[in-house]
Amino acid sequence: MHPGPIQVPVFVYPTPIIFYLEDQATHKQVLTLYNPYEFPIRFRVLCTAPNKYTVVDPEGSIRPRCCIDIVVRHNAVTLANCNITDKFRIQMQNHTTKQLMGKQDIPATLLPGKSSGGPSDSSEEFLRLPSAPSTVQQQFGLIRDPRPVGGRYQTPNYVVVVAAIICIGALLLPTQGDEDSRFPEYLHLTSNLKLIFAYVLGMVTVVVLKPG
Repeated sequence: MHPGPIQVPVFVYPTPIIFYLEDQATHKQVLTLYNPYEFPIRFRVLCTAPNKYTVVDPEGSIRPRCCIDIVVRHNAVTLANCNITDKFRIQMQNHTTKQLMGKQDIPATLLPGKSSGGPSDSSEEFLRLPSAPSTVQQQFGLIRDPRPVGGRYQTPNYVVVVAAIICIGALLLPTQGDEDSRFPEYLHLTSNLKLIFAYVLGMVTVVVLKPG
């Protein structure tokens, strides 16, 4: 009996995507896809409303321990489309067999007014997004070459640092069933809770390592 395909978490930043009707600068948003693994990964970008958006190169590859920027442009910025949430689905595939290894859904909403400066339903049908014309890619420089995650760093947000410290502290606490008299029983965490802290720590690490 052959084992099934490997499943991996999908790391995307930011989520959700917010467009603002009266703020033209927000009509084009950058999604960064990360590959923190030691092997290359293929990606595909799908959407529940592909006629409303343009995505340059919605399919491609990400080298090991690299990331790539994808620009999403809203092509239907009208009052009638405000407060409607569409969804993008990021699929990660085995680079050789193209078997699905993981996916993440990203909500995208057009809001009325201007930006204040801040950042699935399984019944929905996801359709493939068409690739934008090459002239658009040249005009905006939408796709950059994958860059090593360790290339350049932003100064970490204090909230992110505090979250990382909390997660690390939780992971150092004993697991339920361990005989450790140094900690009271209520500080013995379940295995599932520790898995959640480990996942959050991984997401926080991705944010900290996001290139500038």
